[in-house]
Amino acid sequence: MNRNFYFIGIAFFGMINGIFNQLSLIFTLLYVQLLAGPLLFGSLSLTLMFASLMVSTATVILGGIPAAIYERATGAPESNNVSLWIWLAGTALLALPAAGNFLKIGL
Repeated sequence: MNRNFYFIGIAFFGMINGIFNQLSLIFTLLYVQLLAGPLLFGSLSLTLMFASLMVSTATVILGGIPAAIYERATGAPESNNVSLWIWLAGTALLALPAAGNFLKIGL
């Protein structure tokens, strides 16, 4: 399979978790309001979008940790299909709490 499809899937699951995972979004929003509130002009909508972006980024990073461990353990010089599948599965597992809201609301 083309590598771009893996990256599209990983970004899709990160986006789903960033938008529809209400628990982590509220948790992140509380901290972003304290840390980046003045930088975002105190706007709640901008702060919410920034918090959503932070959750999406964290999902992609945390999903990639098992793939990186696999690559390190096998000594692979670069990503291969197996490590990309691990990364995709990791982000999909992290996006499971948001899947119900995504299927109910949709994009």
